[in-house]
Amino acid sequence: MTQLKLKTNIVYRHLLDTDSKIIVEQGGTRSGKTYNILLWIIFEYCTRNNDKVITITRKAFPSLRATVLRDFMTILQEHNCYSEKFHNKSNSEYYLFGNLVEFISLDQPQKIRGRKRDLLFINEGNELYFEDWQQLVFRTQEKIILDFNPSDEYHWIYDKVLPRDDCSFFKTTYLDNPFVGESIIKEIELLRDTDEQYWQIYGLGERAASRSTVFRYAEVSHIPDEATLVAYGMDFGYTNDPTTLVSVYTMEHNLYIKEHLYQTQMTTTDIHKFLLKENLRANPIYADSAEPRLISELRRMGHNIFPSLKGKDSVNAGIDLLKRYKIHILKDSTNAIMEFRNYKWREDKTGILINQPEDKFNHIIDPCRYATYSILSKPNFGTYKIH
Repeated sequence: MTQLKLKTNIVYRHLLDTDSKIIVEQGGTRSGKTYNILLWIIFEYCTRNNDKVITITRKAFPSLRATVLRDFMTILQEHNCYSEKFHNKSNSEYYLFGNLVEFISLDQPQKIRGRKRDLLFINEGNELYFEDWQQLVFRTQEKIILDFNPSDEYHWIYDKVLPRDDCSFFKTTYLDNPFVGESIIKEIELLRDTDEQYWQIYGLGERAASRSTVFRYAEVSHIPDEATLVAYGMDFGYTNDPTTLVSVYTMEHNLYIKEHLYQTQMTTTDIHKFLLKENLRANPIYADSAEPRLISELRRMGHNIFPSLKGKDSVNAGIDLLKRYKIHILKDSTNAIMEFRNYKWREDKTGILINQPEDKFNHIIDPCRYATYSILSKPNFGTYKIH
């Protein structure tokens, strides 16, 4: 192959100099993360290897096609390496120097779970769920590269990946990319004065709260004595989903949430015994109205449990009610904290947020909705206290 003069930045050097199995590139906009990773895959990994399988993936295929796949093909064309006979457009595959480069997305589960690979590149890895990561890792033989903009204050990447001994972490910004034009630099630096959150994420490449996150909350050590009990909320699960119980208190414009139960494999009898043990027989509990049999059985056992109030678009109505308050969660309510961190609005295939939450991380949040929506929507709430 003819010697090429590549325009690379520090990200390319990271990949050349790092032997770790996992390389994580966190960065702001226009830091050159994705482009330089592709340069390394094409002109280092693929030229030095043969008969390898390289998987490049992102959550949704329209986003994958419009970004990393387009950049990949552009690099090949600009360096006179593209040949249509090696491009399988229907399968989004390219045979490069005797290696297979495949582009797949998380909305193609049969491809994610069905193939082994040698090298894996996850573009915008913070879009994935941890179980997606786990399935990909199980089937990757050699090296994993993950890049992302840090638009989540809390994420499994920080908790599950970065602490690994076989992981190297790098952070870059637009200042690390000498090929960014002055006009783009000015636009990025305007964020410093116009949008502090975006400047933190896309300018400085630092962690900040995601705009897709539904709730903001604070952790507290106790519930104030002056707070009024709204009600208890319960959600039923069994094999994979837990049965959960929370209590919700209010004081002025504040809500306080305490987690009491988060457990799978619980029968009606198990729930009954738990409520007796915790001395909760007399307390008002609002549970998922889609489970009338379980509610009826628990009422016959003497518990003060009712189907949750449901109205038009009750999920969004319940979220809207919760968001009217400043939410506080007890520090030892670890599952509640985990869910409130990760509960997000859905995105469409183009990455635009839609007014509908993802059906994940809601086993605590749903009973919080049941308790608050069933009670706080009543005009006479708060005329007396329940303790």
